[in-house]
Amino acid sequence: MKNLVLFGPPGAGKGTQSEKLIARYGFVHISTGDIFRYHIKNKTELGDRVQAYLDNGLLVPDQVTIDMLQEEVAKNPEAKGFLFDGFPRTVPQAEALDAFMEGIHSAIHYVIALNVTEEEVRTRIEKRREISHRIDDEAEKVDKRISEYFSKTVHVLPHYEAQGRLQRVQGIGEIETIFQDICSILDA
Repeated sequence: MKNLVLFGPPGAGKGTQSEKLIARYGFVHISTGDIFRYHIKNKTELGDRVQAYLDNGLLVPDQVTIDMLQEEVAKNPEAKGFLFDGFPRTVPQAEALDAFMEGIHSAIHYVIALNVTEEEVRTRIEKRREISHRIDDEAEKVDKRISEYFSKTVHVLPHYEAQGRLQRVQGIGEIETIFQDICSILDA
């Protein structure tokens, strides 16, 4: 089992690349955003709690997110590997994920950071907003999410870099080229 964290700001292409990686490698995709949207749409207790944080452009507290991820991993005992998308977003989350994976006799093997400029991210999200009408792509929320990423979330990268797990991939360019760059890391 190999596990991967796909890292990057909102609009970096994590969802697009995740789909391609799942098709090629058989990862179980665990996207905090997708899980949050599911719970919000279905008006679960977790969805109501998450919505309150998102409405204010805040990150969901670590323990809520970690508990949810543990539940998702437990649902897939036969997985060939997990692809974590949108998590971890803080160093404590990274440490908790490492501890959790160690507890199930596994690890995060790769952390791939999609390098994308803030300007490119804003352009992509604007296009995505026009096409998919995602509730988390409203302008005010996007500003907070992008600011949160570039001021706080990006500090998770040195945690994995110190462990020798971090690989950076240019996230601007043709989707297929970016995908092949990621595959060359995973296939090495």
